[in-house]
Amino acid sequence: MTSKLLFDGPDESRDVVVLAHGAGASMDSPFMDRVAAGLAERGLRVARFEFPYMQARRDGGRRGAPDRPQVLMETWRQVVASLGGGPRLVIGGKSMGGRIASMVVDEIGARGLVCLGYPFHPPGKPEQLRTKHLENLATPALFIQGTRDVFGSADDVASYELSPRIHVHWIEAGDHSYKPPARSDRTEAVNVGEAIAAAADFVLNLPAATARI
Repeated sequence: MTSKLLFDGPDESRDVVVLAHGAGASMDSPFMDRVAAGLAERGLRVARFEFPYMQARRDGGRRGAPDRPQVLMETWRQVVASLGGGPRLVIGGKSMGGRIASMVVDEIGARGLVCLGYPFHPPGKPEQLRTKHLENLATPALFIQGTRDVFGSADDVASYELSPRIHVHWIEAGDHSYKPPARSDRTEAVNVGEAIAAAADFVLNLPAATARI
């Protein structure tokens, strides 16, 4: 396996959350740093990794497009295997990272799934839904979405057929990264903090893992 792991939080935590980045930003982007630190402060062990195309950008500065879905999915499988297997882990991530996690989560048998801004459809193309595999998802899942997300607003998502195992937590006035408009009485820090708290509560209330990292 070529992906390097970045860890936050206590080694002895029973709860291990594995996060992948979105399509355009690395595993140590400001957003990912804030989320990982916030989860770690709540006692969770957090592991982050990068898909091959993002690792290539870091190593050589090449700005290639994201890898094919098959490569992204296989990277998830390899990372999960390196950390001891699905039953020990909650997996997910930002946007694309969470989407790809949702495509393998049942297969690998993870304890749970956390998606930080799931990209339900490309911006401006609501007919191109990315929800078919979500209709029968068997793993407990939390999708944390901004009400202003151009990848799927609250009105959009209300019309989708989603598995009853999926709970959607809405961040008021948030965009795809939970940022509110300037005129809002909310702040980005408040919204991201709410997302972190919701994710931590979800993980901490899942059935206990059978083993630890």
